[in-house]
Amino acid sequence: MPITLSPMTPGFACEVGDIDLTRPLPDDTLAEVRRASAEFAVLIFPSQDLTVDQHLAFASHFGPLERSVATVMPGEVLRVRPEIADIANLTADGKVWGAEHRLRLFQLGNRLWHTDSSFKQPTGRVSMLYARSVAPIGGHTEFADLRAAWDALDAPTRTRIDGLLAEHSLMFSRKKLGFTDWSEQERVAFAPVARPLVRTIPESGRRSLYLASHIGRVRGLPDDEAEALVERLVAHATERRFTYLHRWRVGDLVMWDNRCTMHRGTPFDDTRWPRDMQRATTSDAPDVFEGVPQARPAAQHA
Repeated sequence: MPITLSPMTPGFACEVGDIDLTRPLPDDTLAEVRRASAEFAVLIFPSQDLTVDQHLAFASHFGPLERSVATVMPGEVLRVRPEIADIANLTADGKVWGAEHRLRLFQLGNRLWHTDSSFKQPTGRVSMLYARSVAPIGGHTEFADLRAAWDALDAPTRTRIDGLLAEHSLMFSRKKLGFTDWSEQERVAFAPVARPLVRTIPESGRRSLYLASHIGRVRGLPDDEAEALVERLVAHATERRFTYLHRWRVGDLVMWDNRCTMHRGTPFDDTRWPRDMQRATTSDAPDVFEGVPQARPAAQHA
């Protein structure tokens, strides 16, 4: 039986029916999902009942599985497999974390507009977030369509930013929240990488902004000018006309294309309500930014 598509917003977010992700999917069904993902950058698969292995098996159809950034954070005891990014507010023994828990302070960055793994090499391609338990109030996820945002930009801004390179790092986004407690191992792992502000999505041929709270510099621009430019682009890209808010239900799996979306979590009482969300993310092709220079001039290292 073919899958059914029920758009939630025109050309951006779509609910997918008549599909059971607990079972191996035939090639024609996977092809339908890929076609849907090329049109709708956010796909919602409701009422799933997945094991971790089933979650990872589905994600693996869309590229190599990443390992969680928590694997390079000294002293962190993983609650889940290293291929899963643990977006829960739970400690390794399953208790709701305290207000000063280091991982909590780190994960507050998920409430900033961001793109998964824009700071990695290779960068993130597809993320799949699965809801095992949800908070009774809040804890939604908001998505922004960076393709539509590019389409709506004025011509002078397009000309100005096309070809500019931005530097991405987890340390940049967490610094905005006052988190600067990094080990040397983390500083090495999260060293800045250069990415274009504008890219083309191969499957659709559409141009897209490539933005994230992880951006700390734009090469060739003074820091204050770069900050103002990125803030203006993010404000434009997250206007209501470009966004979709997902209100989670247990069993929802939401898949999105990190190459042309941003997202953020909305607040909830994370020291009171348990919320178990688990994310699998796949890597883009390692040569997708081949030719982008990574070494910054010495004067910019100060």
